[in-house]
Amino acid sequence: METPRPENPRPRLTGRPWLNLNGIWEFARDPGRSGIARGLADVDALPDEIQVPFCPESDLSGIGHTDFMLAVWYRREIRLPDDWQDGRVLLHIGACDHDTRIWVNGQMVGQHRGGYTPISFEVTHALRRGDNVITILAEDDTRSPLQATGKQSARFASYGCLYTRTTGIWQTVWLELVPRTYVADLRVMPDLAGGTLRVDADLGGDAGRGTISVRALLEGELVAEGSVAYAGSRAGLVLEVPDPQAWGPGHPVLYDLEVVLADDAGGRDVVASYTGMRDVTLGKRAILLNGEPVFQRLVLDQGFYPDGIYTAPSDDALRQDIELSMAAGFNGARFHQKVFEPRSLYWADRLGYLVWDEFPSWGLDLSDANVLDGFVQQWLEVMRRDVSHPSVVGWCPNNETHPNDDPELIRTLYRVSKAADPSRPVIDTSGYVHVETDVFDVHDYEQNEEAFASHYAQMASGGDAYVRVPESSAPYTGQPYFVSEYGGIWWNPGQDDEDAWGYGGIEGRPESVDAYLTRYRALTLTLLQNPAICAFCYTQLTDVEQEVNGVYTYDRREKFDPARLREINSLKAAIES
Repeated sequence: METPRPENPRPRLTGRPWLNLNGIWEFARDPGRSGIARGLADVDALPDEIQVPFCPESDLSGIGHTDFMLAVWYRREIRLPDDWQDGRVLLHIGACDHDTRIWVNGQMVGQHRGGYTPISFEVTHALRRGDNVITILAEDDTRSPLQATGKQSARFASYGCLYTRTTGIWQTVWLELVPRTYVADLRVMPDLAGGTLRVDADLGGDAGRGTISVRALLEGELVAEGSVAYAGSRAGLVLEVPDPQAWGPGHPVLYDLEVVLADDAGGRDVVASYTGMRDVTLGKRAILLNGEPVFQRLVLDQGFYPDGIYTAPSDDALRQDIELSMAAGFNGARFHQKVFEPRSLYWADRLGYLVWDEFPSWGLDLSDANVLDGFVQQWLEVMRRDVSHPSVVGWCPNNETHPNDDPELIRTLYRVSKAADPSRPVIDTSGYVHVETDVFDVHDYEQNEEAFASHYAQMASGGDAYVRVPESSAPYTGQPYFVSEYGGIWWNPGQDDEDAWGYGGIEGRPESVDAYLTRYRALTLTLLQNPAICAFCYTQLTDVEQEVNGVYTYDRREKFDPARLREINSLKAAIES
């Protein structure tokens, strides 16, 4: 049987031998969370089978069980390649929802908290020649107020804008062979205006001394190189990049990177990466890309799939979602209430597509300070994973917080984000109540075109900004202004499903494609033609289950010719004049 999702799951750090462990695993549900007491970490077999990396709620997993699952177990026997006897072996899981414990040959090798961040442990010490057994336990309490769940429903069934849950493994599992000292991660930060590229490497394995060298190539031609001596577990250097070619929508120029680590003990690690030269800065009323005001014409992308739930059925499906968005005239997306897999950002980098990275904060009780520790740790892991992608142009740790949420908790998350990456703007909490933010945004699902326009009329002439909850929010102080959710026009022609849901309700649905496009044009031109507005995000790219306000259906079919939206979205914005 062909291995599902066979592509390299970590495209920013490639070049070493790796073994994809996707495919059939033994599986068991553990509703009483008694598996450890029952010895499931060291049994000879589990009773069922599952297709990894698809969650057990999904059809692609072969299970399709959609009730709550507090704990699930995975088991697989593997044999290491014969030439993997030297060096270190790392076990990686792209993401597993939510609390994960891993055993190799009955020996626990690590545990991890968080359903959206990468897991990596060295397992060399637990491996043996010949056959080996990997066992994984995932515990998932979707209804806990201390657990981030994003758009996963806390009820038995999906409803409104909340959808089928994901439990356990939902991204690729793989083994990687690395040298005794190796490049564990790369942080690549461009400075287009200064013509430089900073490369910082985190080193794993044996701490020591040596040299790290970096070469940057453009279309196969060497354009910059440098090397630096290191001592310990970190190394960094700055490359001078002559005549840097800018990355951006319509011209996604990428530089290939070759990184060589040579330690004084004779070890050597060679990895490949890539980067784009681009700057994101804040102007008086605009977010500047490479020094120019670029109106961000974004779409809300939930990242759900009919057959895979959180997991795309193929790498092509990830690319196709971005291509569908671009076909409708959008130049980027809010990756909404989910941490998308690195391959999504890879295709955004390759296709020249802007992305706002967001944490799935729904499900957390942000009035409870006890959430802060786990939230900060997991959000920093997200930022560390994604910081080097040129497509990522902003960070947003929270969505639609309310007056009763702890403002100091929200302020702390904003400031932590700024400290972790000063190079990008941060929205403290999207939509309603701001505390401290670089970009002021609002969510506005008003369906009446005249009422919608009235919200922003004063801004166009330098007057007051529209603030959703003025009695609770920090006031608008002249930041770039972003209508980060609007539209959501309910359009499901021919569907009479009583469970369908969209903004405006049944009575607010347009009666034809032309009526839909007339409303879309009026709402969108209100934003494009306002010189005080720098970005919009339309809800949404596709239908998701019962939510039927997508530009495309849930299975990615066209509802109308997307060129008709592209014609509207491509009109010049006031800030670009």
